[in-house]
Amino acid sequence: MNKYSLDAYQRPLLTAPTDSKKLLLHSCCAPCAGEVMEAVQASGIEQTVFFYNPNIHPREEYELRKQENIRFCEKKGIAFIDGDYDSDNWFDRIVGLENAPERGERCTVCFDMRFERTALFAHEHGFDAISSTLGISRWKNMEQINGCGERAAARYDNVQYWTYNWRQQGGAARMVELAKVEQFYQQEYCGCVYSLRDTNRWRLSRGRDRIKRGVKFYGKDEIHIQMIAEDNPDANGMA
Repeated sequence: MNKYSLDAYQRPLLTAPTDSKKLLLHSCCAPCAGEVMEAVQASGIEQTVFFYNPNIHPREEYELRKQENIRFCEKKGIAFIDGDYDSDNWFDRIVGLENAPERGERCTVCFDMRFERTALFAHEHGFDAISSTLGISRWKNMEQINGCGERAAARYDNVQYWTYNWRQQGGAARMVELAKVEQFYQQEYCGCVYSLRDTNRWRLSRGRDRIKRGVKFYGKDEIHIQMIAEDNPDANGMA
């Protein structure tokens, strides 16, 4: 048995980044959030999940991803905060970056916006530490994410961004394992309209059908993620 699997892994006690042991955890989606939430909860750190992702398009996709996150929060007894779906503001911030590649400048601006709102909420509601589930996904650039998080937290003297590497010690693999156990909705693009556009272009260029939203779930329908990653390094399957 893999020593890092859900059944075998002995979770270490994580050291909270601040003395208050309170964390506002920005969540992008349930699959990425599940393993992070369990790791934080197992360490006795008080967490509140903050779902602020106005990048997700269309609204129906946003609601589906949000409801999956709410479902798991309710199961684990973890507070959930529903941020504003101010997509018009997001589109205003992205002007001129519509054709930027994944993990490029458009993603930096997107992360900045989401983390700035997370840090503001933390500042206004007594949280002195924030982090994000985005960092567990191997589709993402962790340095890019941490830089955006630290920049957002630096706006306030009383807020710190926790740069913990959630992927280490099998975290990324447990993320998928837990997603299958919970049968989370499995999105096939990062979230924004441009990611959806680019992923569909890539699929069509290889004779594949366009993405069908809302139909794939971990543990029910397997997507050949490794094959996709090898064929298309820019494919981005997690928000």
